[in-house]
Amino acid sequence: MSVELPFAPVDAIIRQNAGNLRVSAGAAEELARRIQEHGAELAIDAAERATEDGRKTLMAEDFGVEQVVERDDLELPVAPIDRIARLQIDDRYRVAMDARIALADILEDYATNVASAAVKLTHHAGRRTVQAEDIETYFSLFE
Repeated sequence: MSVELPFAPVDAIIRQNAGNLRVSAGAAEELARRIQEHGAELAIDAAERATEDGRKTLMAEDFGVEQVVERDDLELPVAPIDRIARLQIDDRYRVAMDARIALADILEDYATNVASAAVKLTHHAGRRTVQAEDIETYFSLFE
């Protein structure tokens, strides 16, 4: 599966948490891949909720979001989030704009939490660069 999410905004999220640490391209790539997997899983659950309600359009509430943030407040771009949402659901579903923004917000929070933990793992390892192995270690320990 190719990664739909550009690495630059994911790198920016890691850097927001990294302080004076460097961030390897591999770390951004690994986190982007994990974000994509998580987003696709959330979309499957949202599609099931929409189907239960007799809809073919995913809405923000299908992702458990009651209030949608402003699109401009997000680091992650919405277009790739739309593609991520459609990765593992039937093509007959549509993804409303508020659902895309809600999913982007959820995934950004998810990425921030992982990045924060990866930074701690980097410090613990005594390195100055957040690496893909820090992201992988987080998931092996906490997921």
